Amino acid sequence: MVNLVESKGLMTQADYARKLRPLLPPEAFLPDENYTWILLINLTILILGWGIADYLDRWHWYLLWLALPLALVMGNSVIVLLFSTHNIMHSASIKNPWLKRAISLLGLTMLWMPPTLWKAVHNREHHHQTNSLQDPDRNYLAEQPKTWGKWIQNQFVPSAEVNPILLTIGMAHSWGIHAFRNLSSVLLFNNGSTKYPVCAFTVSPADRQAIGWELLLMIGLHISILTWLDFHPIKLLLGYFLPIWIGHSGAMFYIYTNHMLCRMTSVNDPLVNSISLRVPKIFDVLHLNFSYHTEHHIFPGMNSDYYPLVQELLQTHYPDRFNLLDAGKVWQLMLQTPRHYLDENTFTDWSGTKSVSCPLSADWSSMNSKL
Repeated sequence: MVNLVESKGLMTQADYARKLRPLLPPEAFLPDENYTWILLINLTILILGWGIADYLDRWHWYLLWLALPLALVMGNSVIVLLFSTHNIMHSASIKNPWLKRAISLLGLTMLWMPPTLWKAVHNREHHHQTNSLQDPDRNYLAEQPKTWGKWIQNQFVPSAEVNPILLTIGMAHSWGIHAFRNLSSVLLFNNGSTKYPVCAFTVSPADRQAIGWELLLMIGLHISILTWLDFHPIKLLLGYFLPIWIGHSGAMFYIYTNHMLCRMTSVNDPLVNSISLRVPKIFDVLHLNFSYHTEHHIFPGMNSDYYPLVQELLQTHYPDRFNLLDAGKVWQLMLQTPRHYLDENTFTDWSGTKSVSCPLSADWSSMNSKL
């Protein structure tokens, strides 16, 4: 019997999982070692890219544009490192905890995200409290203090008010701001009451120490890359900064469109607080089906190859509840709406003068037919 939260019309993640799991093949829930190989392959691509970039000072200036396709490939590898590590940390594909931690650290170094912090902010906080008051990945509330963290997010995040130039800059730097907010909050304070993150949380003393050591290792790895490239401006621009900017921008496109257009929910209902995207097939192949995000929130540890099958089941059993939109449409809606929550169903702007209902709160049986 489905446990329907009648007052809100919401269901829990467990409700969906309980109904859909018997309809899925057992192999969908087996550990997939391919995530580790994908991570290592893309780490190798980055290393080869830095090796090529080390020779850029010998290229004639009019040939430097040839490094742009290389930066694009390296940038995609940054995205894949994030998504493959994301899957590894959700699954049991690596059973040895120390090996899992080491592999995850390599995968998240280009994202400046210590794996112990990722486990806390993403696996623990975000997945269990998605788009609720306690979710560190949601939009800021209008009533939250106008701190530097909130101000920067207001300048960078896609909305009806955002400056296009700042949005472009923000695509490349918002991930860094997100990591810095949570890192500094945990390492410097760790009291759960810091005002500048979206939602502060705490970690244990042991995890706090682990985050500090992991961050130091990441700093050392980045310094090693910069030293390899001789701190040369052209090498750094085309071989280090540009791939990172491309990678962070691609990751942020997914992250923005996963939840930030949705309304807030006090009950963790993935079909209400998450969006799955329709993207060209090549991106699903490259990015491990990350566009199937509602499916992921129902079965976080599932082999992502089977998310299309989960989507078919959601379209069969919950056609009027499931948020499945073209990626371009979601982006368009984000640029037409403010980005702060006035309440759980309403967006407002920085000044609090606008009041715009969440476009996904409408009757989806009629709305989906138009999208």
